[in-house]
Amino acid sequence: MNRLITSAIAVATISVPSVAFAAAPTLSVSLDSGAEGPTQVGAAVKMLAVLTVLALAPAIMLATTSFVRIIVVLSFVRNAIGTQTAPPTQVITSLALLLTVAVMAPVGKQLYTQGLGPYLDGKIAAAEAFERGSEPVRAFMMKQTRESDLATFYDIAKADRPASPDDVPLHLLVPAFVLSELHTAFEMGFVIFVPFVVVDLAVASILMALGMVMVPPSLVSLPVKLLLFVAADGWSLLASSLVRSFQ
Repeated sequence: MNRLITSAIAVATISVPSVAFAAAPTLSVSLDSGAEGPTQVGAAVKMLAVLTVLALAPAIMLATTSFVRIIVVLSFVRNAIGTQTAPPTQVITSLALLLTVAVMAPVGKQLYTQGLGPYLDGKIAAAEAFERGSEPVRAFMMKQTRESDLATFYDIAKADRPASPDDVPLHLLVPAFVLSELHTAFEMGFVIFVPFVVVDLAVASILMALGMVMVPPSLVSLPVKLLLFVAADGWSLLASSLVRSFQ
């Protein structure tokens, strides 16, 4: 994350050497014409790499936090209740982001204290800031990653097994962490789905016993599921369970 911030600063410094205000504001990006060919190519490649990192930064940040598990579980809840558009996707995403902030707050505090803060104060270089800042994020991901998922990516990369968790490279840890999060999210989604399926089966059986075969079971089961979910304070229980699942 510190490297992404450093890259953003570099882009702001390199890509805006001159802004000419004439009839309309214009932005011009140019390389030093007096520099040698390899220097020009190297600067262009660096700029392209920075822009690529900035474009992928949101996805990388979400993939290395608790967002994946939370958004998947919330989506399971909405599908289990049977309301396809309530709550809306924007609300689900916003709630997932807020819960992610609550879960990742201690990690973010350590990241700032160890890496970002000293770097902004000019005490350490960008590379050292990245190494220090990645330690709490690495510890968080290692805690949530299953060994089998990590071993899968080691087998794919044909890499030697690490001697300690600190030796696990990020390019293998991050995808293993995402797989583990999906596995855990689906387990939680299954547990959440079962009570709602039971309600659907019970309503369908009652309607069939009453001879009301022409009545769609979802027409009756949806209000029942909503009533039970609200009566049990489902959203509060779900939010607290998601946050505690990372502790």
